[in-house]
Amino acid sequence: MDAPDDIILPPVDGDWLKRAKRRYNATFMGGEFDRVPVDPMMLAHSTVCCGFTIRDFYEKPILAAKCLAYTQEVYDLLPVTKYYFAHPWLPELGIDLKFMDMTAPVPTNVIVNEPEDVDLIHIPDKNDIMNGYTYNRLVGAMDYIKANIPDMFVPLAYCPEPVGAGAELCGLEQFLMWTETEPDLCKKLIDIYIETAVTGAECIANRYGMALINTGAVFENSDTMSPATIKRLSPPALTSLVKKCLTKGAGPQVFYHFCGNHKDDYHLYPGNIIFTPFTIMQIGYYGQESFPAKIMKETFGHFCAIMPSVDTKLFVMPDPMAVYNSAAKQVVDGRDSKNGFILGTACEVPPFAHPANIHSMVRAAKDFGSYGMW
Repeated sequence: MDAPDDIILPPVDGDWLKRAKRRYNATFMGGEFDRVPVDPMMLAHSTVCCGFTIRDFYEKPILAAKCLAYTQEVYDLLPVTKYYFAHPWLPELGIDLKFMDMTAPVPTNVIVNEPEDVDLIHIPDKNDIMNGYTYNRLVGAMDYIKANIPDMFVPLAYCPEPVGAGAELCGLEQFLMWTETEPDLCKKLIDIYIETAVTGAECIANRYGMALINTGAVFENSDTMSPATIKRLSPPALTSLVKKCLTKGAGPQVFYHFCGNHKDDYHLYPGNIIFTPFTIMQIGYYGQESFPAKIMKETFGHFCAIMPSVDTKLFVMPDPMAVYNSAAKQVVDGRDSKNGFILGTACEVPPFAHPANIHSMVRAAKDFGSYGMW
């Protein structure tokens, strides 16, 4: 069906929302409520859960916002609605995106073919940003949430992985080659993206006030780059991005999403990136396994709240107990982390994840993460 933006879903239950808000706030403000929060990386599963399509999520931000809010309640997750999508701020730099039926939009071009092309890139100003693709899609969803579900509204300054986004400007393979042959060129591409994303974050902060900064390291991981290359590129890029976003009014909450395998490089970040009192650190994998909560607690727990994860591959398998057991171990190993614990997923919840698997994750948080049991 062709889903209209004006589709009506049942209103979010106020009693549930109060409980969910108390649970989430306890992570940062101290105290205890009922159990540890659960925050799977919810994107297109929300529209599929409500009977629509993957493509609807990306093409129709207002519909997506409605579905996200309702799905948060269905699974008893967080009391916030965060709409975001792949490749933000890249269209403003000249990257064309194509909508797909079964995936997020994909880039169809690069804007840098030769080294000299880098100096020809136009870095958009605030006027360019506010008239561009990314800003208008993000604020379209956020304006709807603020007006209609204000208790679930959290402004989002979405500035994902500066290294991977910079690499998109020339293509990932070309960028990997240039990390060895043209390292200064790689830094210039990263800096161009950072300046663009920071301007986007500033425009969102100007519109809504304080805004959650969402960033991280995805392309640069232990399967794609050496620790030496990651050390040279990633922590300086994240520090630059977050510091500039904070000075422009975004923050103070920061969510770091480290997708992929970070077994050999996770240790490069403590002390080398910015942690605010409201930071959440999430890492996907340790080799082929979910990144262990115990290591997250020992490495990042004294800096910030940690978000250990359940392997997203499990969510498309007909085995709710596998999800339950994995979630239970992560909760037991990390629930007493000094600055808070949230149970998450290694990456995006698969759009066709089985609802029983998500319920099993939440059930494990209740069974092993209820306050007073440890």
